[in-house]
Amino acid sequence: MKLHVMGIITVIALLLAAGCTADKQETSTEVEIQTLTVMTHDSFDVSADLVAQFEREHQAKIEFLQSGDAGQVLNTAVLQKANPLADVLYGVDNSFLGRALAEGIFQPYVSGETAAIREEIREYYRDERVTPIDYGDVCLNYDKAVVSSESLPSLESLGDPAHKDQLVVMNPATSSPGLSFLLLTVGYFGEDGYLAYWQSLKDNGVKITSGWEDAYWGEFSAASEGERPIVVSYATSPAAEVYFSEGALTEPPTAVPAIPGGCFRQIEYAGVLTGTDQAELAGEFIDFMLSQEYQEDIPLKMWVYPVRADAELPEVFVHAPQTVALTTLRPEEIAAGRDAWIDAWTDLMMR
Repeated sequence: MKLHVMGIITVIALLLAAGCTADKQETSTEVEIQTLTVMTHDSFDVSADLVAQFEREHQAKIEFLQSGDAGQVLNTAVLQKANPLADVLYGVDNSFLGRALAEGIFQPYVSGETAAIREEIREYYRDERVTPIDYGDVCLNYDKAVVSSESLPSLESLGDPAHKDQLVVMNPATSSPGLSFLLLTVGYFGEDGYLAYWQSLKDNGVKITSGWEDAYWGEFSAASEGERPIVVSYATSPAAEVYFSEGALTEPPTAVPAIPGGCFRQIEYAGVLTGTDQAELAGEFIDFMLSQEYQEDIPLKMWVYPVRADAELPEVFVHAPQTVALTTLRPEEIAAGRDAWIDAWTDLMMR
């Protein structure tokens, strides 16, 4: 009898041991976490719960590598392309897209969510190596308490005595919106006319800062103690003024003048970096960035527009109507002329 009982106990012990081994193997499989590094510019932001959702669904850990402004991000990626620091790069815009593609830093990936992208964004530039994620329009903004509706600025009138010492812009060599405004003037006035236009602004007392923050929060009269009532900013800036007032404002103190061709569209792209060993997960992250949940998170995080046609905008974006009449340049045109345009601008305006 004792031998029979001991035999049963032995069998049970073996079964339990086998079960524990299986549990250990299953647990080991469940906790195998992949790490995905996403290189971004410093203005990047996303809700933490969305990131956590992706991590749970893909058994992954996302590490964001913020690497300066868009130009600095691209420079870093190019310098490190033989040994990439990340798996995905987000934030290269159409101002630098031509260089990014020429340097070969991206490998092909076509998201299954591409059909959901707004047609005009999708058709602006097609390349299997990059995917548009969001866009913003760089425009003039003005202080409604200072600039009357009867004297709204146009691009041409900014050189008139009525707007003397009113405009603040950013250096295109150090600022992304500053570069977009320079590109706007090249597209609007042509390569033969943009420098003469900038000479008129210089003669009329334009102020130049190194970046957007210095201009908007330091010189713009509607947002600081500055004395400049016209600034280069974004079409979404009036909406941001209302939102960040936390209920104090129902109407923005600023506005964007309705100037045909008076805005330049920045489109930001993401791509899978050449040389990554996480190509599949990197592609899934780009799909995630095009998901409706992610796209609807974009406006209040980065104050730009989502590229998905069916993404709903927050209510406050009623103060940020989307621009239709734009000045545009193709990425290949920008790549061919950007450095020369910046150098010529610098020679004229900074020396």
